[in-house]
Amino acid sequence: MTQKPPDELDVRVSILNSFLTTPHRKIEELAPLHTSALEHDPLFYSHLAAWYFAKGEVRDHKLLFVAHLATCEYPEFREGAWMLLQKLAPYEVSRALDHTKKVIGKTPRSFKGAIAHYLQTREENPRQFDGAALRARNDLKHLYASLRIKPGPRAQAILFDEQPPVDSPLFALKKLARASTSEEQARIIMDNKIPYTTVVGALKQITPVILVALISSMSPQEVINNMASLKKRGAMDHPEVKSLIDEKLQAAKTDQRVSTMKAKKAIQSAQLDAETERTLTEVMDQRVAAKVEIKRPTALFVDKSSSMSDAITVAKQLAGLISAVTTADFFVYAFDSAAFEIKAPVTTNKRATLSDWEKSFQFIKASGTTSIGVALAQMTKKKQYVEQILIVTDEGENCAPYLGDAWVAYRDALKATPAVITVQVGGTYEHFAKSLQDRGIELTRYRFDGDYYSLPNVLELLAQPSRAELVELVMSYELPRRPVLVPHGA
Repeated sequence: MTQKPPDELDVRVSILNSFLTTPHRKIEELAPLHTSALEHDPLFYSHLAAWYFAKGEVRDHKLLFVAHLATCEYPEFREGAWMLLQKLAPYEVSRALDHTKKVIGKTPRSFKGAIAHYLQTREENPRQFDGAALRARNDLKHLYASLRIKPGPRAQAILFDEQPPVDSPLFALKKLARASTSEEQARIIMDNKIPYTTVVGALKQITPVILVALISSMSPQEVINNMASLKKRGAMDHPEVKSLIDEKLQAAKTDQRVSTMKAKKAIQSAQLDAETERTLTEVMDQRVAAKVEIKRPTALFVDKSSSMSDAITVAKQLAGLISAVTTADFFVYAFDSAAFEIKAPVTTNKRATLSDWEKSFQFIKASGTTSIGVALAQMTKKKQYVEQILIVTDEGENCAPYLGDAWVAYRDALKATPAVITVQVGGTYEHFAKSLQDRGIELTRYRFDGDYYSLPNVLELLAQPSRAELVELVMSYELPRRPVLVPHGA
């Protein structure tokens, strides 16, 4: 019997699957996946890189795309990597360079040229270079030294001679350490926009006056990232400082640079007051709502059988993300050997938010056996029509009704053929996948190994009418090219 050839989209799905993995800077673990995708479907991989720079949330993937495109055999892709690299932060460029050396095993001349241009561009803008040096001095030194790039006079003085020019914020940092009053320190911070983490490391005492200066210079994302540290230093106890933080959080709701899920981490780590926690929740809700629009009727099933506590946590986040961006019917079911519908409390003309789903899920606890099909059987009885089903599970169904049988009954009753997407939490079972594929059910499987920063990537996948149309969307993104320089007088 001839073995069935792999689905032509398998490589594409596997790389899309990786978006649910946040490697926590262990990017070498994802290298084989990027290598395989580039080898087996180079055209799709190149478009995917451009798409991910526009839509992706996990920055580790961006530097991986740059590193693998920059070292591949295709000149057009190396050209695209040259351009994409210019969008990275210095620490990301440094890590991409190390990845090409230590993991891929080669660093082409074109990639070195891209980094040389990156450094030169920043040297030509002293304010930009000085800001980068404040935040990533060691990374910049690493780039110059590793590639033996000769720094310009200002870069040499700041990075290697440790004699920054008097107009540099690094010179101001030395003045900051010598300043005798909080008012003088605050003025130096404001005038030179010295970053929060740098100031905290340089000063023994952070007064309210200094906090006002720091927060005034911080972006909304920086305020969110440092919420626990700000609270530790008394920022939430001082009315003027607290008011300034509130202003930054309000601005975060519409700031495109704010990461969708980092507000959640701030809530968990800082133990904030109810008002600030509510504002951060609103930041999450609004940033999620700004991402995409899901137009297909969708169901979310969460496996609450024994040992599925992690699945419940993941599903709760997904429910908030999906309901914030869907304009179609959205049904949520929890299941073990039985199933029941979960509904979020909403008011008139208001979508359910992540905070609403947090309340709705608070009594869902992991216990019981597993019938994945029981939720779909419930929907069949209620005649609830959907076109895609997202299931958070370990795929280990062990009692009837099984999903494949329930799907056939649903198809026959509602004349619908919903696609099935599994988010694998805690395990994977090939028998489960085979039982669906044997019935001709469109199945996509994603492995969740990371944290919740990566979950918003699922929205892009659910927003497309089909897996094939998602691929079409990705293919509409082109790698950038360097502008053609026209000779003067031509």
